[in-house]
Amino acid sequence: MALHFLESELAVRRDRVCTAMKEGGLDGMLIFRQESMYYLTGYDTFGYVFFQCLYLGADGRMTLLTRSADRLQAVITSVVSDVRIWVDGPDAAPANALKDILDEHGARDQRLGVEWEAYGLTARNGQRLSAALDGFCGLEDASELISKIRVIKSPAEIAYVRRAGELADDAYNAAVNLAAPGVFEGNILSAMQGAVFDGDGDYPGNEFIIGSGENALLCRYASGRRTLDAEDQLTLEWAGTYRHYHAAMMRTFVIGTPNPKHFSMHAAAEDALEAVKQAIAPGRTFGDAFQAHCRVLDSAGLSHCRLNACGYSLGTTFAPNWMDWPMLYADNPVQFEPGMVVFCHMILFNVDDGLAITLGETVLVTENGHERLSGAPLSLVVK
Repeated sequence: MALHFLESELAVRRDRVCTAMKEGGLDGMLIFRQESMYYLTGYDTFGYVFFQCLYLGADGRMTLLTRSADRLQAVITSVVSDVRIWVDGPDAAPANALKDILDEHGARDQRLGVEWEAYGLTARNGQRLSAALDGFCGLEDASELISKIRVIKSPAEIAYVRRAGELADDAYNAAVNLAAPGVFEGNILSAMQGAVFDGDGDYPGNEFIIGSGENALLCRYASGRRTLDAEDQLTLEWAGTYRHYHAAMMRTFVIGTPNPKHFSMHAAAEDALEAVKQAIAPGRTFGDAFQAHCRVLDSAGLSHCRLNACGYSLGTTFAPNWMDWPMLYADNPVQFEPGMVVFCHMILFNVDDGLAITLGETVLVTENGHERLSGAPLSLVVK
């Protein structure tokens, strides 16, 4: 088996989930999130784009229902021994196959939690699941049950996150070394992702974000590359990824001569980032950290440039994105706890002047506050 964690650690994780199920009055879970499957069993695949479900009973029994293409994937990468296959075809009905498996496990008339909030469980498949299990058992939304356990990282996970942070720094250094007037954006992306691969890292949960000129004011990936002008700005958001664990970073570089507002915006972003990090400590809330972001940026007269969230938890996530639960937004009551990993991003887009400044890094929540997972400087990069 190509496991990235000891079998004993995976067993402890499953025990915690089973305890949470029992406390919530659930007899089992229908797990559709790939990160949940990976976290509990080591199962590593992108086959969740099709109907795929891991059943975990409150008694610890497991059965994976997947397609034939993923049978060996499960055998080689996971501790799941009971792997069932639904067969592709015009009349394929994997939800009915799952019902038969649940019947074998004695789930009739039981209460089962479901990860409805899962990218692999499309609306159509969700409707088919509901129809197949109607009258057979009770279904309850348990989309965040495992996420709330995953958010606290074990020492083994933290070691992977630290390595991801090192890879993020490697990608940062590659970008700094290459960015300059006349450089093609695609070459910068290639160097950054190549630095992660060279360090035995993985593809991230979503694309690296890159944009120059007007596209520097975007915080999503957009297809199409351009060459940097003599006077330009370059926004980058990326993650070092190791064994699917992420440490994200964000920067805007100035190419050529900075606009004076670049400096003032960057100073405000740096102050806001520091305020957010100071609010990241056990007993404080995600909402507290967001409010610190607002307080600094609004007092700098930049309320019209900021966003309505300034970060989120990170961990092991799969495509289509690396964002995890919970987020830094107004009034979020979730408290920080040691072992959480949080990406803090200060994003300022001055649409009127066409200027962008972004600044972001990932921190580990500790007993006394937080620890940076990046060694990269926070100063404005001018090339």
